[in-house]
Amino acid sequence: MSAILKHTEERLMKVLLAPVISEKATFVAEKNEQVVFLVMPDATKLEIKAAVEMLFKVQVESVQVANRMGKQKRSGKFNGRRNHTRRAFVCLKPGQEINFTEEAK
Repeated sequence: MSAILKHTEERLMKVLLAPVISEKATFVAEKNEQVVFLVMPDATKLEIKAAVEMLFKVQVESVQVANRMGKQKRSGKFNGRRNHTRRAFVCLKPGQEINFTEEAK
């Protein structure tokens, strides 16, 4: 929990944008005990680890980060691009679990 002390709580609350609920994310979660989050583009691995530990009260083993380029789209004669995203694959220690499908109490 020492990683939490190095970062302000306000910053840590903004690091995680949303959980990724997709086929690949579900497969990774079941196979490797990982959870996938969309994170801020400038978030570091240490900030992501501290944010997950603070918000969900779990212990994080490791964090891998992947930057995804936005798809190029075309509307008529105009070319555009969707936003770039950054995903964090958070590996939890054995016995730890984050369940997003449970009803909030």
